[in-house]
This record gives sequence, structure tokens and C-alpha cells, in this order.
Amino acid sequence: MHGYSSSERRALIDAGDRGMAVAWHAARRPDEMAVASRFGSRTFAELNARANQLAHRLREAGLHSNDAIAIVMRNRPEFIEAMCAAYRIGLRFTPINFHLQGDEIGYIVDNCEAKAFIADATLGGPPIEALASAPGASLRLSVGGPLAGFDALDDWLAGVPETDVADPELGNRMLYTSGTTGRPKGVYRREAIAEPPQWEDVAPAGYRAAGDRNLCTGPAYHAAPLAIDINRPLNAGAGIVMMDKWDAEETLALIEQHRITHCHMVATMFHRLLALPDDVRNRYDISSLRYVVHGAAPCPVHVKRAMIDWFGPIIWEYYAATEGGGGFLIGSEEWLTKPGTVGRPGPEFDNRILDDDGNEVGANVVGTIYMRAPERGQFEYFNDSEKTGKSYRDGYFTLGDMGYFDADGYLFLTGRSAELIISGGVNIYPQEVDSAIQSHPAVLDLCTVGVPNDEWGEEVLTVVQIHPGHVADDALAAELISWARERLAHFKCPRRVLFADDLPRLPSGKIQRRHVRDAYRDT
Repeated sequence: MHGYSSSERRALIDAGDRGMAVAWHAARRPDEMAVASRFGSRTFAELNARANQLAHRLREAGLHSNDAIAIVMRNRPEFIEAMCAAYRIGLRFTPINFHLQGDEIGYIVDNCEAKAFIADATLGGPPIEALASAPGASLRLSVGGPLAGFDALDDWLAGVPETDVADPELGNRMLYTSGTTGRPKGVYRREAIAEPPQWEDVAPAGYRAAGDRNLCTGPAYHAAPLAIDINRPLNAGAGIVMMDKWDAEETLALIEQHRITHCHMVATMFHRLLALPDDVRNRYDISSLRYVVHGAAPCPVHVKRAMIDWFGPIIWEYYAATEGGGGFLIGSEEWLTKPGTVGRPGPEFDNRILDDDGNEVGANVVGTIYMRAPERGQFEYFNDSEKTGKSYRDGYFTLGDMGYFDADGYLFLTGRSAELIISGGVNIYPQEVDSAIQSHPAVLDLCTVGVPNDEWGEEVLTVVQIHPGHVADDALAAELISWARERLAHFKCPRRVLFADDLPRLPSGKIQRRHVRDAYRDT
């Protein structure tokens, strides 16, 4: 951090390249807070010791470079311990959305080829149910209490040395993103690349000195909180405060209590913070904040203006992808000159906007946004070469988002392909919802889309054609929602079900999802 000599900075970067940044900080500031949560806290020395124990034990259990470890946990210290252990012995680390149902969790554990599976006992049945779908995960460990079919992690680590591991090797994370045609896919990089520590004198998000704190407002399994609120501060030696479940007033209280300097949010959080009564908003001292970054979903201009008025010009916005690329980052003062933009990337990034025929369009012309994949660490979809191939166009890939560059090179988002719904900053793929509801005996055909929602950005809406002999009424709509919730994580399920006599189709018979979305966006 700021104040370190150039030789110390080089040494820390080298430690990070071997997955040992936490060990480097533990040797210099052992008693500094590394993690605080409702499930317990760790100093850097304690975090490093636990990560070492787990790394030693995993090696003893036969896990080697590029083997996989999967975890499903709430925001708790053991999440970070497992991640650090994986990073320092060359493992692929896959954190799983703990809101998923058992078979959904089990599919990911199996698909990522995890040899070890660590689960949070406070989640109850889903981790246990996952075991039926993941026979390859022979090593099964629980945290937070007993869990049927799992060994307790604390017992498994009893007596294991806390010394740093020999011959550390940087591991990699492999996150899962839902697919447009069914099961989620692992975003895999064959080359592990460490993110160098960020210092305040070289980056707007940088850290200043011992005592800086990051507030992790979202679930650590999600790509953005994992990168911004977990990996980045750990690499730089800043402490992390992990929220178990986001709450607007608690956010302000934690900022004051821990003197939070950095945090990541999504637009829904801004909306709820601004909805707090004035007396609540004024009750807390948030002057310690130096950097608040948001992304994952578009933020209405008036909401962001109000947040800048309240928090000051410390709010930054990014536009990026789990898959990499992009380079869009913009600060408050620059954004105020171009309200609504997500920024202008630096010259080292290459982004294009193409029409439906793949031709690059000019300024102020809407098209599909493509990002050049990074030269190092290009992503592929794990064990799915066909999907990987379809995702690239001459070295570029797209999230399906639509937008335009203005004459000054600033990007403005105008919408997205109908194959993606972003609700509260979380990606939901409609085909997965369609597949779950299609099995109901009353459903002839259906189409799930995202429609505007003031608080969440978008909400899930399913439009259904029913078989003759069934009645399209409120009771059936409620039944279909319940049907979906029995088969999918609840955040993926429709909030509303509407009925239609027909759905727009191509001559081939394929439903035109974009036309459905346009027809129902104002309902």
C-alpha cells in the first residue's frame, strides 16, 4: 500500500503471483483485521494459518494442480480461507450461488469436476441434496455445524501444521454463468493470472495504508464482489467486512462502525439507500468512504445523481463481464459531464459496436457491443468447445448488450438481447425458466422475458399459452409460479405470469423473445 518501498511492492507482487499475498501481509501485520462477519472474524495471521492448514490437508488428500474445489457458503471467513488455500496450491476454485436448489448445486459440483466440496451447514438441505448429483466429489466437508454426508472441516484440520506451504502455485477461480439454452457453464481460463495490488497513488480504487476497509455488500460467490470486495483488498492488505444479507440501514451502520473506505454496490442498493428517511440517512457518519463502485446493471440517471449529491464525487461505475474484456470505468465528475454513460475505455482496450451483419457502426448508431478478449487468460466455457466457439467473433465476444458510442467515444447502453435478464444485479437466463415451467401439464408454450422494475432494474415475467381445457386465471398463474419455485432458485422465478392466445414466431416456429419483451415491457 501507499508508503511501501518499491522493493516491498515488488515482493508483494511476487507473493501474489504465487498465491501468497495473504501470507506476505500476515508476516508483516499479523494482528491486523483481515475478515469480520457475523460468523466470526480473522486477523491476517489467523486467516493465513487456516488457509495453510487447509492447503496442506488438501494436498495430503490427493488434490493437485488444476484439480477443482467447489464451495457453497454464505459470506463467512471460511469462504476466504478456502479460496486462499486453493489459490496457493494451484486449484480451480468454484464458489456456488447458495440460493440455488440442491440439484442445481450438484450439477455445478459435478460439472466443474470438483474433488472436494465444502458446504455451509446453515444452508440446510440443498448441499445434502446436491450429493446425489456429484459422486466425484469424494471429499465432503462442512462448516458452521454438522451436515449429513459431510465431515466437519474443523475436525478434519485438527493438528495440521499452520506453516506456509512449500512450492506454492497460483490457482484460478472458475465461476459459473447461466446458459441461454439450459445448464450454467463454467467460465474457465487455462492460465492463472494474479491481479497486482492496487495503491492509491496509481489507481482510483487503490488503498492508502493499514486500516483501510472494504465492505462486501453482495454475496462473495458473485463475480463482482469476489473480485472487487474480496480479492482486491486481500491482495493489498485491506480488511474485509462481509455482510450476510444486505440491508440499507445496516450498510450505513457498518460504514460508520468499521470506518469503511471502499465498497461495491448495485443500482438496487442505491435505490433502497435513497428510500431511507432523512433522519436515518443523517444518523450515520460515512465520511470514511473514499471509493464506491457500482455496476452489474444500469443505474437510472436521477438515482445516480442523488447518490453523488449524498456521498460526494466518490462514486465510480464499471461495465465489464465475468468473461473478461471491456475496460469501462468512469468517476463521478466525468460522468456528470456525460450523464448515463458507462465510460470510455483506455487505449489498451478494444471494443466495437456491430450491426446484425457484423459490420462496425458509426457514432451514435445503436448496435451490439463486442469486447476484444484479453490476450492473456482468454476464457472458454469449461468442457464446451461448441459454446466457446459460438461466443467469439474474430477474437471478440459479446454479452448481448446493445448500445452506442457517442462522438467522444463514450459508451451508452440502450438495452440488451432478450436472452438475458438482470434483476438486482443478478443475471437470469430465460430459457432456464422456460424449461422448468414447460413441464407443467397446462402449458402449451411460453416465453420468459425481463420487464422494467423501478427497484430491481428488471423483473421476470413469463407469458404462457395454455392447452385447451385449462383456465387462464389468477389461480393458474399462482400455480405456475409455485411450480417454478419448486424447481429453480427463487430469484430466477417469475414474479408474474400472464396469458396469451399466441406468441410471435419466426417462420421456423421459434418464438421471437425480443418481440414478446417489447410487447409486455409496459404491463
